[in-house]
Amino acid sequence: MKAVMVVDDSESVRKFLVFALRSLGLLVVAARDGMDALEKLSQNKVDLVITDLNMPNMDGFEFLKALREDSEYSDVPVIILSSLSNENDIETGMQLGANSYLVKPFDQKRIQYEVAKYIN
Repeated sequence: MKAVMVVDDSESVRKFLVFALRSLGLLVVAARDGMDALEKLSQNKVDLVITDLNMPNMDGFEFLKALREDSEYSDVPVIILSSLSNENDIETGMQLGANSYLVKPFDQKRIQYEVAKYIN
């Protein structure tokens, strides 16, 4: 079974994503922020990461940088899902190695479509 990690400090967003992804038959590992995500990655192998940017402790930019520096996760697709929609944030996210950048709010079909591009 393919696994997706969802990293977002909003519990309602995490629950929505868990529901949307499980309906695709995926295993979902949820984390509250980048720090929590790095800890959980040491115990769970994932095929895709969906991360918010604006989070406490370790934001999405720092998390993405740490992920890309880890040889085990340097090639794992990353979808940024954030309310930050200005050009600089999008450009920074893509330069740090994100594969897609979605702006909140989003709907279930859009997220499932994006996930399907990376997990088959």
